[in-house]
Amino acid sequence: MAFLPQIIFILAFGTAFFLIRKRVLRIAKNIQLGKPIDRFDNAPARWQTMFLIALGQKKMFHRPIPAFLHLLIYVGFLLVNIEVAEIVLDGILGTHRIATNLLPIGFYSFLISFFEFLAVGVIVACVAFLVRRNVMKLPRFVKPELKGWPMLDANLILIIEIVLMLCILTMNAADTVLQTREFDHNHYVKTGGFLFSSLLVPILSGIEDNNVLIFIERFGWWAHILGIMAFALYVTYSKHLHIFLAFPNTYFSDLTPKGKFENMASVTREVQLAMGMIQDDGQTPPPTSFGADDINDLSWKNLMDAYSCTECGRCTAACPANITGKKLSPRKIMMDTRDRAEEIGNFIEKGKTLEEALETGNKLYSEQYISKEELMACTTCNACAEACPINIDPVSIIVQMRQYVAMEESGTPPAWNSMFQNIETSFSPWKFSPSDRFNWADEVNK
Repeated sequence: MAFLPQIIFILAFGTAFFLIRKRVLRIAKNIQLGKPIDRFDNAPARWQTMFLIALGQKKMFHRPIPAFLHLLIYVGFLLVNIEVAEIVLDGILGTHRIATNLLPIGFYSFLISFFEFLAVGVIVACVAFLVRRNVMKLPRFVKPELKGWPMLDANLILIIEIVLMLCILTMNAADTVLQTREFDHNHYVKTGGFLFSSLLVPILSGIEDNNVLIFIERFGWWAHILGIMAFALYVTYSKHLHIFLAFPNTYFSDLTPKGKFENMASVTREVQLAMGMIQDDGQTPPPTSFGADDINDLSWKNLMDAYSCTECGRCTAACPANITGKKLSPRKIMMDTRDRAEEIGNFIEKGKTLEEALETGNKLYSEQYISKEELMACTTCNACAEACPINIDPVSIIVQMRQYVAMEESGTPPAWNSMFQNIETSFSPWKFSPSDRFNWADEVNK
């Protein structure tokens, strides 16, 4: 029975690893449903982008107060969980505070006190974010796409983080009291008190039964480590997947200037063939469709963007179409793309082929997901892409879907069709002779 806690810990750790690995592989497969795109060029610039945007959170600091609170959670949660390495070793080996055998007690106590400082910072920031969402109700947190699960998910994550940090403080406080008790137990190494958990010591010191204190300490220990395992799995189903995906997503950012329009390769080839600029090699099949009406028509980077979305709403708050009351919300575009990818992945996991899965349910371009009204409202100003803290690009998805509307459905507004015709025949949006295009310059020079 002495090894029972170790056996339970190893089984829990193995189960969590298995489930997380399975989920990660599933997400990777879903992202790979997108079309190939080359984002492996210019590695130095990509590394720089990743370090500045994902690690340095450069784009967060346009709003200093929420940026500072987010930084507390980001840095605090990452560094506090360095302690998890010690907890994992203790769980596997059946030891207690094994790091005290490797580090001087004074330095060890300083480290734990520093981790407690960060834990309190995480609690403060999480409480502040809960107030912003549920009491202050900032406009970008009460949009229609956040009703139901998305709002609950955001609150759950913040509450879970608070509980995990409280578990650390409670565990350390009970441990500190047990160090001072004289009883037949050499489990509790004398490290002295820690910075913030020592504030709880007077409360726990009133408990005379050592077994009750041991239960409190062990409960805090188990709750923290099992909570971390459950949290790591839950994150893969949550918007907080961006904790991990922010790094590859920013690395694979589009390095070309925002607003640069990429010609469709299939259309470019057809035009070049028609103009005799290239010869038909007989091996390239003609395009079967233009633009995107479902996730398989988008690129894998578009799908990674969708899975990386933080649902923070900065894109929607910056969108001029949304500000003026249009139905378009760039955040919803990303959420819908992710939901459709999940739906297709579920069908494939149940044994359907990709073609069968795509024919099941509503396509991405549909009233259930992204409607024509939303697509047509976009001004392609890239305010959403500029506002996103991890370089997500909703405009890329919108443009590809509008290409489908224009070229497959001929469903663009009449005013647009006139413009398209003018560009095709007169090389400008206005219907006048190309030879007259620079007449305005003559007037300027007079």
